[in-house]
Amino acid sequence: MSTATVSLQSATRFEQYLRENEKSPLTVEKYLRDVKSFCRFVKGNEVTKQTVLAFKRHLGEQYAPASVNSILVAVNGFLSFLGKDDCKVKLQKIQRRIFCKEEKELTPGEYRRLLTAARGTTLELVIRTICETGIRVSELKFITVESLTAGEATVYCKNKTRSILLPKNLQKTLRTYAKKTGIRKGTIFRSRNGNPLNRSCIWRSMKRLCKKAGVAPGKVFPHNLRHLFARTFYTMERDIVRLADLLGHSSINTTRIYTVETGVQHRACLEKLYKRLNT
Repeated sequence: MSTATVSLQSATRFEQYLRENEKSPLTVEKYLRDVKSFCRFVKGNEVTKQTVLAFKRHLGEQYAPASVNSILVAVNGFLSFLGKDDCKVKLQKIQRRIFCKEEKELTPGEYRRLLTAARGTTLELVIRTICETGIRVSELKFITVESLTAGEATVYCKNKTRSILLPKNLQKTLRTYAKKTGIRKGTIFRSRNGNPLNRSCIWRSMKRLCKKAGVAPGKVFPHNLRHLFARTFYTMERDIVRLADLLGHSSINTTRIYTVETGVQHRACLEKLYKRLNT
């Protein structure tokens, strides 16, 4: 392979390839960031299997295994794009955790404290909408005035379309909000210039709630609301297939990540097991 093949120019061509294959903007941005990191590591040298293995070792010294694998997925895709499948490397093997870290998972009580801290603001409704429907923060733009009338929103994400039912109480609250803010059609949650609220803006606003709500900052971000929805739904229904459909997952293996119990719940289960075996 010539040195030009792995230049930033080739990364730009890869970006165009991803867009032509209808990858989501966030996926394109993430893949491009990882591929540029690989190009900087190569420094214009010829790419061989040994080069990529060295990059894998380099990543392992800086990141957790899950992050290493995420980057390698992008780099392997880039190598395939360049016709260098023989240089692709295997992902690191990671044993799936049977319980999640307690310090990372948002509890229902903490969720309610966040709502109280945000009471009367747009952010309160954003938090409610994500947690009561399970949508991604990037899908908020599909919550429209028209969807409130229909009682459901049609969401298009990752080349898939799915319908999201809106709870009646949420519909009522959002109608009141739309009327109050003069929004007659289109997306409900907008910035001052009329564009849909973006992920960064919502993330920063949620972080500012932490101290007032008394919730650890490490637990407060939009995607954790989606996790709380998933865990709550699964606890009630125990239907992982239906939950996968609600979340828009192509694989149930992805959904399993959302339904993992906390360490407290896992320990309680083990204690029950001990009593059953010894009494």
